[in-house]
Amino acid sequence: MSAYVIVDTKIKDAQAYEEYKVRARPIAEKYGGIYRARGGDMEVYESDLWSPTRIVIVEFPDMESAKRFADSEEYEPVKAIRHANAECTLIIVDGV
Repeated sequence: MSAYVIVDTKIKDAQAYEEYKVRARPIAEKYGGIYRARGGDMEVYESDLWSPTRIVIVEFPDMESAKRFADSEEYEPVKAIRHANAECTLIIVDGV
């Protein structure tokens, strides 16, 4: 069953964040990730719990693959770029 990494990102330094985007994609793809949404236009219909900023959705073959990506050694320095240049909420959720 597919699993999804869903990230809401508030970018602080757009220029520096570009490096994160370039470096993260091939690592996600190595673990079977397919980008389904990446900061495109969105319309918020309800926001009782949270007000999203910039949504990224990456589909992985299963929960284990998504976790292996998020916990991988090669992603650690790339994740540090994201943390230095953005505020984020990241979740991994099973598909149906």
